[in-house]
Amino acid sequence: MKVVRIIPCLDVKDGRVVKGVKFVNLRDARDPVEAAVAYCQQGADELVFLDIAATVEGRGTKLEWVKKVAEKVTVPFAVGGGIRTIDEMAALFMLGATKVSINTAAVKDPNLIHKASRRFGRGRLVVAIDGRKNPPGADLPRLEVLIRGGQEATGMNIVDWAKMVADLGAGEILLTSKDADGTKAGYDIEMTKAVAEAVSIPVIASGGAGKLEHLYKAIIEGEASAVLAASIFHFGEITIPQAKKYLKEKGIPVK
Repeated sequence: MKVVRIIPCLDVKDGRVVKGVKFVNLRDARDPVEAAVAYCQQGADELVFLDIAATVEGRGTKLEWVKKVAEKVTVPFAVGGGIRTIDEMAALFMLGATKVSINTAAVKDPNLIHKASRRFGRGRLVVAIDGRKNPPGADLPRLEVLIRGGQEATGMNIVDWAKMVADLGAGEILLTSKDADGTKAGYDIEMTKAVAEAVSIPVIASGGAGKLEHLYKAIIEGEASAVLAASIFHFGEITIPQAKKYLKEKGIPVK
């Protein structure tokens, strides 16, 4: 097993880190630069920043906080939210972002994945996939892709889309279950495992972490290459060192 990454996720709205449940009911957590510095000091392997209002508001990622974060962080970080063009990606890289994450724009124009991968390299491109689980018997995919911050259903099967994303040149997939997001009831293991088994690129499990056991299950049962969490880290319920110590004691390789 390769070294598993522990990644705090920072959802940014109006220049502040926020956290909600199932993508709504947001509450303020802290300043993004302050949070980034703290996570670097704790030993986070990477950071993910998502401008969660960008796509819904029909705009690109606000660049002011990205520049400030880049000046302070000591680990790789990805930025997502409202990124629609190669030029917008280039601007983020110029500011110091290590990776970019695209979601809605990729679904609308899958060729954007191919173009970005060729221009910047596979290792700098994350494709985020938001999904939900539909009930058996519904005239919809069991695991369905959502876009626009989880507000719009697509009718697309998550596994099929994940395979296409990998084939087009994505370096990794950031997979978030809307049903599990912010609930602290655990990652969607069915969804994570289905995607991880279907692609050869790393899959980052996201949505639902509430206790240390959930991280372990996402890796062992869900076959995730990395675990991403927000609430448990933002509000001090679990620290990065605690998470790494727990996983190491369970035989999971961590930095």
